[in-house]
Amino acid sequence: QVQLVESGGGLVQAGGSLRLSCTASGRPFSSYAMGWFRQAPGKEREFVSAISWNGGITHYADSVKGRFTISRDNAKNTVYLQMNNLRPEDTAVYCCAAVNQILAYGSRWSSAPTYQYWGQGTQVTVSS
Repeated sequence: QVQLVESGGGLVQAGGSLRLSCTASGRPFSSYAMGWFRQAPGKEREFVSAISWNGGITHYADSVKGRFTISRDNAKNTVYLQMNNLRPEDTAVYCCAAVNQILAYGSRWSSAPTYQYWGQGTQVTVSS
């Protein structure tokens, strides 16, 4: 089992920045690819970003490219999502997810069913 806990959400004005963190426990963090997803009220969950076990591969949704940056610190068992130039449409609950890197190869990293473990999420609200 892997336990994931997100933090760093909050209320920010449009154009502002936030950095989300997701800290893992329970299994060697470096064995897992990590993803961020978000879900706004009344909408389906959508992929935001993903990163491989060593940070060598990253993926972004088109809607966040150039604004969001995913990174990880395996020594701290933490993955980050730096969010800049936030927009009201970024308002959502952001969740991190983990999948064993071996299982991740050949899978769609943007697909929620790929992931084995999920955090509870952190709320991000962007005011206009």
